[in-house]
Amino acid sequence: MTEQLLRSSFGAAAAAYAEHRPDYAQAAVRWALDVAPGQRVLDLGAGTGKLSATLLAVGVDVVAVEPDPAMLAELRRAMPAVRALPGSAEVIPLPDASVDAVLAGNALHWFDMAVAGPEIARVLAPGGVLAGLWNVMDDRIDWVADLERVSGSAAIGPRDTLSAWRTATADMLGPAVRFGSSEQAEFPHGQRRTAESLVATLATRAGMLVMPEADREALLGRIRSFLESRPDTAEGEFTLPMLTGVLRARRQ
Repeated sequence: MTEQLLRSSFGAAAAAYAEHRPDYAQAAVRWALDVAPGQRVLDLGAGTGKLSATLLAVGVDVVAVEPDPAMLAELRRAMPAVRALPGSAEVIPLPDASVDAVLAGNALHWFDMAVAGPEIARVLAPGGVLAGLWNVMDDRIDWVADLERVSGSAAIGPRDTLSAWRTATADMLGPAVRFGSSEQAEFPHGQRRTAESLVATLATRAGMLVMPEADREALLGRIRSFLESRPDTAEGEFTLPMLTGVLRARRQ
């Protein structure tokens, strides 16, 4: 399965992505930015605007860039006040040194950093911040670890749990030219879900979106049965225990 196929899978589920994917912990966004309110921030690979909404809430000036037309349309519909542009991490439609920070929510791992690194550095002001943020499930909780085993890598991938995220992102910015050494931090977060809405959330994962329909429905059925069998998740709403993990580096 090619990286391009996975990367381009989200547009077909843009409305479900907007409805079911979580927002980002505000404390994580503030740490990632390390800039004062009112400064200029690029949400790169913005999707349907989950990170843009949190950026607005912490008081910065946001511009969003997203390559997928369906995801971009959903962002513009939900947040008409945000300047939202077509573009990619490899070709950013902004002038040199025009933003103080570049943030990417659940998107940095899709970037070709050999090309995107210099392009991000181009649009950043000197000393500006590049940060990737990921919402990850806390697999230190027993039922979450069990859910990971039931779901498999298509639904819960290599950056979707805390332990996997720490390993997968530790050196992600290592080869990115024009940036200093990176640092990681994690911030408590959570999302209110039911068994059915958590199934719907997992259905928006790239690995699920590209599966044959029969295989996808069979796997979602197994996940649903697991959730309905657990006292933690069987009845009504529960909190999906999560963290927002951040990888941050500064433009040299």
